[in-house]
Amino acid sequence: MAFIAAIPLLLPDVAPLVDLPGHMGRWRVQQSMHQAPWLGDWYNFEWRLIGNLGIDLLIVPLEPLLGLELAVKLIVISIPVLTAIGLLWIAREVHGRVPATALFALPIVYSFPFHFGFVNFALAMALSLNAFALWLRLARLGHIRLRAILFVPIGLILWVTHTFGWGLLGVLAFSAELIRQHDRGRNWFTAAVFAGLHCIVLVPPAILMLVWRSGDDVTGQTADWFNWRVKARWALMIFRDRWILLDMGTLAACFLLLLKGVHDPNIEYSRNLTLSALCLLAVYLLLPRIVFGSAYADMRLAPFLLGIALLALRPKAGLSIRRASIVAAIGLTFFAGRIAATTLSFWQYDQSYDRQLAALDKLPVGARLVSFVGETCRDEWTMSRLEHIPAMALTRKFAFSNDQWSMAGAQLLTVNYAAGRGFNHDPSQIVTDVRCPREYWRPIAVALARFPRGAFDYIWMVEPPAYDRRLEAGLVPLWRDGSSALFRIEDRRPPRLLMQDLGPLGPEFFERINRRRRSFEKASFPPGTPAPAPPPAARAPGNRPPPA
Repeated sequence: MAFIAAIPLLLPDVAPLVDLPGHMGRWRVQQSMHQAPWLGDWYNFEWRLIGNLGIDLLIVPLEPLLGLELAVKLIVISIPVLTAIGLLWIAREVHGRVPATALFALPIVYSFPFHFGFVNFALAMALSLNAFALWLRLARLGHIRLRAILFVPIGLILWVTHTFGWGLLGVLAFSAELIRQHDRGRNWFTAAVFAGLHCIVLVPPAILMLVWRSGDDVTGQTADWFNWRVKARWALMIFRDRWILLDMGTLAACFLLLLKGVHDPNIEYSRNLTLSALCLLAVYLLLPRIVFGSAYADMRLAPFLLGIALLALRPKAGLSIRRASIVAAIGLTFFAGRIAATTLSFWQYDQSYDRQLAALDKLPVGARLVSFVGETCRDEWTMSRLEHIPAMALTRKFAFSNDQWSMAGAQLLTVNYAAGRGFNHDPSQIVTDVRCPREYWRPIAVALARFPRGAFDYIWMVEPPAYDRRLEAGLVPLWRDGSSALFRIEDRRPPRLLMQDLGPLGPEFFERINRRRRSFEKASFPPGTPAPAPPPAARAPGNRPPPA
């Protein structure tokens, strides 16, 4: 089952996960500052101890041996493999063997948070599941002292990989220990006290958390509590990929199985994992949407809540081999069907990536590139997964990319390219046809009319919405594929297009945009901030960019 879980990721050169190319751009800066010193003119990269370093650290030894893209591919392939192993190992430790019903939990190895590209998070959760299985095994064998010794460094490793992995292990370990203590004859209150004492070995990362979040330059707030409408949506999007009927059908089958465990006399729930699932449910309900500036915090937990609940199911003693075999065959078909669908979906996304990345053949090394990726205001079920494809220019061509996240304390990388202010970091690469409510995305006409042409040499349009071609004035096309195109900026002056020619995007609209931009800059650059350097002079393609 673990090897089968790797199949969808074998073919794509770059795993088609929404945020992954953006992370690869950061790892390129991390590893190549000495090779391409001009990257330091655009980005600041500073190592620090934060709870989000899993693949960042693994890349350090692997990139010189394998190259960045192959190293990332192998690490990403390991995530669903480790997740599958962890789920089956937990089932074996709790039930004494892997029950046939455990196969129904395996599709969460390709859940929506993984598709979104939260790779450090996904790696930490995979490791956390295996750590929990080890916690159960050592308790079953009576090696409590050995467990206490081992889980001090294990907790620290999980926290460094991603804070959520450490949190998941803490919840699962406490619930399992609570059941173990209660089964030894203690009442629930006393059992809870003893369970807490046994889990003290997982507390040291909390000290690192306090040090991390107490830094003066740390940004990123925790907000949006108890948003029940959004939490309900996340629960429905656990398997969100490409085909809504298939994805919702998969979720419905899982819920039906959980319901069957309540009414079917041949299936029962494990007390151990049922309590773990209830504890995770409580955390999911209490967790805000944004934690330390990272959005979708509660959404990330939903698949693992479902997975643990499904693992809690098992056939009752006395179920015939024939009926157990039928359950196993259905579970295997269920998992294999999801893997086949995911493999086809990833192949189609990989074809889209290949078409767009052909533009990089025309882009010189070290280019100052601004990119605009088309998006819609509708939250469509099938995502393009192109939102951070511009970072592949940074990964492969050491070019500037305006899609990098810039949040001190949450990432090791921040953007310092002042000449491109307003168009130098995420989400400035996202463009739409009209202004979207509650989003910072720009309409395509606004982006093309207002981006600082003196700060960039090239512009990459990735499936943008339709726009007035007069906005291409001063741009020389180097490559086209459908609506996508790569341009060299010849004329540094903005297009001479009357604002009223933009119809609904006329002078008043632009003035509103400018007012919001000025208020944002005042908040981001308070009085006393040094004035930005003037835009760098134009340079010949391929030359090293001058210092900003």
